Amino acid sequence: MNSVLSAAEIQTRLLRLPAWRLDGQAIVCDRRFAGFPEAIAFLDRLVEPAEVAGHHPDLEVSYNRVTIRLTTHDAGGLTEKDFALAETISQL
Repeated sequence: MNSVLSAAEIQTRLLRLPAWRLDGQAIVCDRRFAGFPEAIAFLDRLVEPAEVAGHHPDLEVSYNRVTIRLTTHDAGGLTEKDFALAETISQL
């Protein structure tokens, strides 16, 4: 199991991810697209990195907006897995 990061570690890692914000025990990023098809195409691109990492984000879709929420449920908070996947997602 991954260790939960301290508040200081979380803040340090968030500095490298300006599009992400802390929301309770999760980090969250909102992405906007031209329309629904583009939003769904983005979701399709998330599948492979999530599968490779063995870590799956919570996702919300509202027409052209995708909200990505990462937390390590079995650890009870944020771990290095969340930030590694957030970095990968940020590059998509």
